[in-house]
Amino acid sequence: MSDDLKKEFWDRLDDTRAGMLMTKTARAIPMTHYIDEDDRAAVLWFITAKGTDLAQSAEGRAAAEYLIASKDESLWARIDGHVSAVTNPTELDKIWNAIAGAWFEDGKQDPDVQLIRFDLTEAEVWATDGGFKFLYEIGKAQMTGQKPDMGKHGTIRF
Repeated sequence: MSDDLKKEFWDRLDDTRAGMLMTKTARAIPMTHYIDEDDRAAVLWFITAKGTDLAQSAEGRAAAEYLIASKDESLWARIDGHVSAVTNPTELDKIWNAIAGAWFEDGKQDPDVQLIRFDLTEAEVWATDGGFKFLYEIGKAQMTGQKPDMGKHGTIRF
């Protein structure tokens, strides 16, 4: 199941735009992730400002946790790994967009732009059929006394 769950994780993560990223010294904050298409198996990217708690904690290799729930409720995950503050103009060019640009007066050339690399180590993943299926399974469980089928759940390693 691990390989199937890992594939579902990446496919569904591609349709999920944001989550809550935190380290031991940076509180959980909403962030948009960008999938590294060259290293799809183990890296996510984030863009933040240099003065943030996140950027400061990522100056060293900091343990981090990223929590996500897809809009359609088909993916829930707790992703563990390490964040690092990096300078990588090529990667920044690949992921830069209007949303990121709204935060920085001088666009991607703004001296306050900080790229964060998140190297994934493992993720606990729940892959479901979404909201309506959840309600159906709860109703069915109430009528039959059987446990509801909530989809796939497991831990994947990167």
